[in-house]
Amino acid sequence: MAASMLYCRPCSPAIHRHVVRAADASSTSLDGGASLNYRRNNIREEARLHISSHNFSAKYIPFNADPSSNEVYSLDEIVYRSRSGGLLDVQHDMDALKKFDGEYWRSLFDSRVGKTTWPYGSGVWSKKEWVLPGIDGDDIVSLFEGNSNLFWAERFGKQFLGMNELWVKHCGISHTGSFKDLGMTVLVSQVNRLRKMNRPIVGVGCASTGDTSAALSAYCAAAGIPSIVFLPADRISMAQLVQPIANGAFVLSIDSDFDGCMQLIRQVTAELPIYLANSLNSLRLEGQKTAAIEILQQFDWEVPDWVIVPGGNLGNIYAFYKGFHMCKELGLVDRIPRLVCAQAANANPLYLYYKSGWKEFQPIKAINTFASAIQIGDPVSVDRAVYALKNSNGIVEEASEEELKDAEAQADSTGMFICPHTGVALSALRKLRNNGIIGPTDRTVVVSTAHGLKFTQAKIDYHSNAIKDMDCRYANPPVHVKADFGSVMDVLTKYLHHKDSWDHV
Repeated sequence: MAASMLYCRPCSPAIHRHVVRAADASSTSLDGGASLNYRRNNIREEARLHISSHNFSAKYIPFNADPSSNEVYSLDEIVYRSRSGGLLDVQHDMDALKKFDGEYWRSLFDSRVGKTTWPYGSGVWSKKEWVLPGIDGDDIVSLFEGNSNLFWAERFGKQFLGMNELWVKHCGISHTGSFKDLGMTVLVSQVNRLRKMNRPIVGVGCASTGDTSAALSAYCAAAGIPSIVFLPADRISMAQLVQPIANGAFVLSIDSDFDGCMQLIRQVTAELPIYLANSLNSLRLEGQKTAAIEILQQFDWEVPDWVIVPGGNLGNIYAFYKGFHMCKELGLVDRIPRLVCAQAANANPLYLYYKSGWKEFQPIKAINTFASAIQIGDPVSVDRAVYALKNSNGIVEEASEEELKDAEAQADSTGMFICPHTGVALSALRKLRNNGIIGPTDRTVVVSTAHGLKFTQAKIDYHSNAIKDMDCRYANPPVHVKADFGSVMDVLTKYLHHKDSWDHV
């Protein structure tokens, strides 16, 4: 992409508002005294007043391309695969970025946190120079995503894992309730730009296990762009299904699994002017990598020892690697954490590949799992994931259905309210702790990819002991009591005695 117009480090919002308002003071009070009639520009208009030129750029290249390769595409081209049929990657002009040292980037990114200055109030666009440097602020479609909570899971770590430094990066605390918002703001922004350039795009489509469709439909709705969603029939929660419906997406319920839906959407987008929004499209990973940069920011630019990421279509593990690696290459930190990809045992092709010593990847037929968003047997980004794991001395672990639901229940009992995919990650962590691979003082981050409120029915079923062939060992069903004082006192006395006994074990 050609040299782009980018924003300078923003001035103080208070100073800027003062300048704007002073310029707009134009009215006089009825008693003859001067008064100010303030008119504040909206945040897009304010941003236009602070544009400066920088020579940052990015382009598509074949993923893991040979350095001698001359295959390059502009980000303004509609292209998803290389000439050989392989994946693409977004490559930034690192020489231009390296003209600014690590301290500059750390200070710049930190200065934008918590602001409403457009578009830097977003956790993604606060790293705009590293994400999509060539896009104009007027084309950005943002719901101020990112800046998600990184919290110390003190009780769960100490009580269940014997760890002092367990942290959870709750990417599910986001506009549509999952980490998919981080990538979708980038993709839909670029589509918005392309449509303004009169490129033939009538809408944006995706195959989804739930969260991708929710993010796509919300961002397209915000931009006024049609969205088309292919969902596997009867395989996602109602909370996930209602999101694209409510946001006005055209929803097709397909009698297939995710892999079948993915095959169909690829065929459709090859024939119709519908832009493909799945993680085959490498633009989304540029937004998702900012969660890794946020983790470093939230630790005051100290690097954790481990980061555990649930894996399904496997783009996210590469996105985290890319974010960490970019910070190291540009001098913000001096190392990267070890990465762990956690898979459900019912959808574990990467785990099987890893256990074989990376000999040969074999797609599988994924079977039903409570971690429905990662129920994928033929992941698009397997090569990306392997690259990330090999270059971070990474590990792949799996969790059975009972393991992930028990971990979910235990985490919830300590004040969390996690999704089943986070249960997969916590189960993987438990195994790595038990094997002595992760130590008791290792600073470890578990990435929570979605909000537990999307999966309430599965939680109800667990606590009702209604899941077939599962013990539900940590179920906590309500106790039905007669509406009289004596009955209530009997139940409470028994409960308190039992709780006191367990507290002293």
